[in-house]
Amino acid sequence: MSPLFEILDQQDTSLGELCLRRRELLSRPGIIITEVTLDHGFLMSSYHTESERRLAEVALKMHPGTDLSVLVGGLGLGYTAHAALGSERVSRVEVVELLDPVIAWLDNGWLPTGEALASDERLEVVQGDVYSRLLSPPPKTWDIILIDVDHAPDEPLDPASGAFYTADGLRTVGKHLSPGGVLAVWSTDPSPAFEQTLKSVFSQVETEIVRWWNDLIDVDKEDTLFTALKAG
Repeated sequence: MSPLFEILDQQDTSLGELCLRRRELLSRPGIIITEVTLDHGFLMSSYHTESERRLAEVALKMHPGTDLSVLVGGLGLGYTAHAALGSERVSRVEVVELLDPVIAWLDNGWLPTGEALASDERLEVVQGDVYSRLLSPPPKTWDIILIDVDHAPDEPLDPASGAFYTADGLRTVGKHLSPGGVLAVWSTDPSPAFEQTLKSVFSQVETEIVRWWNDLIDVDKEDTLFTALKAG
């Protein structure tokens, strides 16, 4: 029998050609993974999700509160939102996703986390540009803001999001946080410049390197998580 390979969805979007596929690993017969590509380049996978989940965990560790409201920028395969909802201290999670097809993946049950997300009444998913929202005056504030959209601060999917990573941009983002609130940003690469910019705006900044072994290509990988605390 041939290994499973299934295109679940393929659409042109404002960022390029987006594809959601499900396949069986040739090197791990019986293991089925879900992947996302953008313009035929790898974007994300359900096979290694350590850093996506860790993004929520480090933010929750920095914030000692309860009844927490969490804003997530980017739905992806749902692992960051799922990790946030894994905490009983979280009372609400809102995910802002730019692309309608990605939201449809959740609605259609195609995401690996889909069943758990769809059944959690604390979750709301809305279509929108999280960067545009965070760079505008805040209608409300959040205890935690999690951003997992771009490859890295200096490698955005859309150049228009570059303003988010500037000192002026981060000061505006900080207005969306409640006192004692936490901003956490995922990156595939370290960024000393962005770390210094965060330190110029927030009262406490921490950086965590998440190391993992990609056994599919026999390479050590590192992702970087930036967390920043707004003074209480």
